[in-house]
Amino acid sequence: MKSLLLTIQFLLVLNCNQSEEKKEIEPTTTTAEVEQVSAPTLHLEEANRLAQLPIHCIHTEYPNKLGQTIGSKDDLQEPKALHPAFYGCFDWHSAVHGHWSLVSLLKQFPELENTEEIKQMLLQNISKENIQNEVNYFFGKHNTSYERTYGWAWLLKLAEELHTWDAPLARELETNLQPLTDLIVEKYIEFLPKLNYPIRVGEHPNTAFGLSFAFDYAVTVGDETLSSLIVKRAKDFYLQDAKCPLSWEPSGFDFLSPCFEEAALMKRILPQEEFEIWLADFLPQLKDKNFKLEPGIVSDRTDGKLVHLDGVNFSRAWSLYEIAKDLPDYAHLKHTANAHINYSLPSIVGDSYEGGHWLGSFAIYALNAITRD
Repeated sequence: MKSLLLTIQFLLVLNCNQSEEKKEIEPTTTTAEVEQVSAPTLHLEEANRLAQLPIHCIHTEYPNKLGQTIGSKDDLQEPKALHPAFYGCFDWHSAVHGHWSLVSLLKQFPELENTEEIKQMLLQNISKENIQNEVNYFFGKHNTSYERTYGWAWLLKLAEELHTWDAPLARELETNLQPLTDLIVEKYIEFLPKLNYPIRVGEHPNTAFGLSFAFDYAVTVGDETLSSLIVKRAKDFYLQDAKCPLSWEPSGFDFLSPCFEEAALMKRILPQEEFEIWLADFLPQLKDKNFKLEPGIVSDRTDGKLVHLDGVNFSRAWSLYEIAKDLPDYAHLKHTANAHINYSLPSIVGDSYEGGHWLGSFAIYALNAITRD
């Protein structure tokens, strides 16, 4: 009798353990669990809300992070003296994409509030004299690599936005900006052959991000020298990549996804069939209809570094939309992108300047990706 009881106990324990093991190996995501997340919309009300961020910051000189190398006491000047066009929004690249934001919104919404004020701000900052002074800054002994390549990329995105805007104001601003645009193109062409290895980080120096925006500009204006160089270097850097460690992302201060930025670049430069083969090796999990990815969680939006994770949510979204475009097998990625935008979008206006000086541009670009789709 005692042995029978022991046998029954053993069988009960065994059955319990097997049940727990089954639970452990059950997939955490099922088809029913994959949320169909509605795409957020950049409508007029949202455009007016987001426009307040660059309107507020492009003429806000302080606080300011100049990011310069001091060669002598003569280099110690006020931000507006050093950068008469792009002195606001805390740093040079944020000032540049703050101007891009206003151009993008005006282009899409002629009825935007404060339209005349915005136009005057743009004309005041992007004047011929101011842009020439910006050009001169890059010729300083210690400034040749200034804002490489993140600020360069946003400058070309601004130039591209102006080029595709059919308005007299756009032609005047594009003409005024052209000397700086030409200089940045020259800098890309000079620098890219020297770069032996790509920079695979989640912040400003990320090579894939810098190449993507420059490629967009080159294709839009028909600059075959720049576009062909970017195609060559992108293939040199990334064509043999496989199994990108997406589980390592995001890092604590990321505002770009190294894996997704690379994939979005390769989507731009490879023929579609070749890209799908490459993507299947690089991020094989993306084709799974059950693929889910949690947005970057922001613990403190008053911390200038921790708030970067709102940026990673927007940049992940625009990259996922680029990857999924015209690829039905990857259409489910748009729901993941939408969830990322929806997490961060409500929090970026009326919050701290640590995020407010730059996140509006990221939100607008992510929302534009939905419109382009």
